[in-house]
Amino acid sequence: MSKFILAIDQGTTSSRAILYNHAGQIHGTAQQEYPQIFPAPAWVEHNANDIWHSQLAVAQQVLKDHNVSASNIAAIGITNQRETTVLWDRTTGEPIANAIVWQDRRTAALCDQLRADGKAELFQQKTGLVLDAYFSGTKLKWLLDNVPGASAKAERGELAFGTVDSWLIFKLSGKHVTDTSNASRTLLFNIHSKQWDDELLGLLNIPRSLLPEVVASSGIAAHTHAKLFGAPIAIAGIAGDQQAATFGQACHKPGMAKNTYGTGCFMLLNTGDQAITSSNNLLTTIGWTLGAGNAARTDYMLEGSVFMAGAIIKWLRDGLGIIKNSNEVEALATSVPDNGGVVFVPAFSGLGAPYWDAYARGTIIGMTRGSTKAHIARAALESIAYQTVDLMQAMQKDAIISLHELRVDGGAARNDLLMQFQADILNVPVVRPIVTETTALGAAYLAGLAVSFWSSKEEISAQWKMEKRFEPNMHQAEREQRLHIWHRAVQRSQAWVE
Repeated sequence: MSKFILAIDQGTTSSRAILYNHAGQIHGTAQQEYPQIFPAPAWVEHNANDIWHSQLAVAQQVLKDHNVSASNIAAIGITNQRETTVLWDRTTGEPIANAIVWQDRRTAALCDQLRADGKAELFQQKTGLVLDAYFSGTKLKWLLDNVPGASAKAERGELAFGTVDSWLIFKLSGKHVTDTSNASRTLLFNIHSKQWDDELLGLLNIPRSLLPEVVASSGIAAHTHAKLFGAPIAIAGIAGDQQAATFGQACHKPGMAKNTYGTGCFMLLNTGDQAITSSNNLLTTIGWTLGAGNAARTDYMLEGSVFMAGAIIKWLRDGLGIIKNSNEVEALATSVPDNGGVVFVPAFSGLGAPYWDAYARGTIIGMTRGSTKAHIARAALESIAYQTVDLMQAMQKDAIISLHELRVDGGAARNDLLMQFQADILNVPVVRPIVTETTALGAAYLAGLAVSFWSSKEEISAQWKMEKRFEPNMHQAEREQRLHIWHRAVQRSQAWVE
């Protein structure tokens, strides 16, 4: 039996590769950051080749560093930043423009026009998504309309579209595929029929020939070119990063929820085989599809998305320069007893759920002469927790459930101050597992299930272990007052761009 699963974790700011053993423990890891491109206000791009080269480099590096050959890898699982849109030439395998990143807001006006044309309900009914610049469909339309010659080439079948999972699989194997979880984030995929939707493609004038084949999240989808790792390796797990994290957190049953504190902040609630349409501006999305044919099972999620979470801490480091390293933020924030009246709404690229305001902008309010960088740091951390409360309140209205605990993961989940404040302001226990890098772990589990490296979801659930539990410790009156002030600040940030 092969000893490891190789997880490829392609994130918004870095590419990682992690080796997992049968116990779900990390055997080795490699990581590489790559450039962020900001060509205009609220525009965010990546060079797709930077993504590919950095991801291949860390995958090869982790095998070399730990003296692991391809024969010791049972399968590869891929997880990726979602919605980021890549368009490439099928013959040359080269991108025809920079990838448009999920954070990018350039298509907000197009979404406004589609809403004005009365199309919002149609998109929500079929895709489970709100009409927002966040998703891939309008980004793809922008590329076709604005890259010289792209539309004609697409009509001739010369181009391929994909989210980052598709791009990496194409470069790794030559196959053009995606899984149901990533397809469900495009505004082009009917989550009920689990097919690309011709009516939606027609509305955006997108040729069907651009689109990848949709496969299960757990199942052998391709094999890598032998030259990359010395021998072919099965690619057997694919999932968007937040769905992968939900699987890695073992939220396999309806009513279980997790929150990932990464570049953004993403809360997902498992609703089982029922796609619940949100009445509170949340998203209905596919979590994963296991198995094939008549035996295939798809689990659905309710999701709330916050655009700026861990990215706020990076901005404190790179934008303001008030910390030199991201892990300094907790010490700086705890150097003051409270936020000193400062409230930070991090709407740098608009507000996500439940507001969906593409024209909101970042706002720091309540400052006085006594305000310091420590107060700003504390307010920045608190903003992550406040945004999560907004998601959870909307989620509980939609799903009509009472949440008993929130499982957390991601880099900022290691911050005890943030996690305790999250429990306090949410009034729900927050549970941090021993393994907080659950995104890559989820991709590994999906791949491992497909090749019988793990036998069942029950075996995977048994591997989940708690590291720390944060209990709420705030009076209700204080909680309500803090949330009142937060919502006043949010209102002041909204509709700023005219």
